[in-house]
Amino acid sequence: MNTKPVVLIVMDGVGERESDFGNAVKNAYTPTLDELKATCPWTTIKAHGTAVGLPSDEDMGNSEVGHNAIGCGQVYSQGAKLVNESIESGAIFESDTWKKLVENAKGHTFHFIGLLSDGNVHSNISHLKAMITELKKEGVKSVRLHVLLDGRDVPEGSSVNFVKDIEAHMAELNGADFDARIASGGGRMYITMDRYEADWTMVERGWNAHVHGIGRKFNSALEAIETYQKEENATDQLMHEFVICDNGQPVGQIKDHDSVVYFNFRGDRALEISKAFDEGAEFNKFDRGAKPDVMYAGMLQYDADLKIPNMYLANPPKIENTMSEYFVKYGVKTYAVSETQKFGHVTYFWNGNRSEKFSDELETWVEIPSDVIPFDQRPWMKSAEATDALIEAIESGEYQFLRCNYPNGDMVGHTGSYESTIIGVESVDIALKRVKEACDKVGAIMLITADHGNADEMYDKRKKDTDPIKPKTSHTLSKVPFIFYNCDVEIKDGEFGLSNIAATVFKLLGLEVPAMWDEAIIK
Repeated sequence: MNTKPVVLIVMDGVGERESDFGNAVKNAYTPTLDELKATCPWTTIKAHGTAVGLPSDEDMGNSEVGHNAIGCGQVYSQGAKLVNESIESGAIFESDTWKKLVENAKGHTFHFIGLLSDGNVHSNISHLKAMITELKKEGVKSVRLHVLLDGRDVPEGSSVNFVKDIEAHMAELNGADFDARIASGGGRMYITMDRYEADWTMVERGWNAHVHGIGRKFNSALEAIETYQKEENATDQLMHEFVICDNGQPVGQIKDHDSVVYFNFRGDRALEISKAFDEGAEFNKFDRGAKPDVMYAGMLQYDADLKIPNMYLANPPKIENTMSEYFVKYGVKTYAVSETQKFGHVTYFWNGNRSEKFSDELETWVEIPSDVIPFDQRPWMKSAEATDALIEAIESGEYQFLRCNYPNGDMVGHTGSYESTIIGVESVDIALKRVKEACDKVGAIMLITADHGNADEMYDKRKKDTDPIKPKTSHTLSKVPFIFYNCDVEIKDGEFGLSNIAATVFKLLGLEVPAMWDEAIIK
């Protein structure tokens, strides 16, 4: 085994794009990145579409599938593709879970909670349409939707179009024996979709709106959106909760004996609301009030180790032969660090959607608590603190492989604030300089990459130059950099993606590359 440790840096959301229009990566002051690109071997690799197991190359990558691909060295069918296959084959409707949910809802109500979007990152509206249509075929009479508005994985302001789309679909099905409608909703970054237990008050607001019908009352979802836009200049993702009422009464509270499906397929923002539904008296994150006795299921099982949720519709990919498994097999000590917002990515997703370590002795995980504040107000986030921890680990000499995720380019990029994202990218560059100096001290190899693009395209494309500039808050289809520092390598010709990183790391460490992994980027 090579005695030089390898340090892998993931600059979350820092894509590689030629145009400088709205490019917070290219237009930031990044002397360290610039020097590395000028003096080191480097290339660009794919981090979206088929390279990370999504249906097509028109599908944006995301941090979850990206870290799965990096961590396991292979490409698995993921998220939208996985659910697409299950719905197209009809397997999802033949599952025991679906049959139980349908039978349970006869004489009661079938509820869907999830992100109303076609972004293919957390959900797809086509899946929701297919399930509503199937429910009518199978004799369920009452369906209620609790819609979370996007504006991150799709253009800001598009919530109106998605609401109109799903309401038109339901209108075609509605009749004397079928009644489907929206019951509640709100922005994905204000209610329900918290992750990594960063802010349980988000889940509490969602729970109260969806379950108890507590929230500002409106006659329709469109009225709610238009009112919040007018009164508060509210964006889709941060829109306050709303409850749809008839004659002042909520049209879709979740009650005893109802069935509930959380139709997002991505796990990180599904775990907390699933715990709120699944857990009994031991739940202590907020006061759920009178918790209804319902049958609850997720689109997938979001955490197979912890069995969250207990019931789910589509079987998740069984990710095996991960880097961490083989590191443990070879007795290699590893270290992972990030702040809360991306801690699960360098641990849970990295280890093939497992919450537990493969070895407590050989794996060290360090979480730096994130600020609970809009990221455009603190665009440097916890980059300095994460770097402090990483440098200490590098200089300790204990670890042969270390990994760190800097969330700034992604989390600040999602706010749509170009100016703040510039600062976020610059903060990562400062961190890189410090890590580079630590690597020089101990002779470590540093690899720098990203899991997908975001900060590289902060403005929506304009049809003509005179059109107003609109912020872009979603990920991009850009390739990402892959830079080699402190090692003399020759990069192969060809097209590579995130799944090629694992074999590259093992080759640099002098370890045998598992046969099932995609090939290394270097000769």
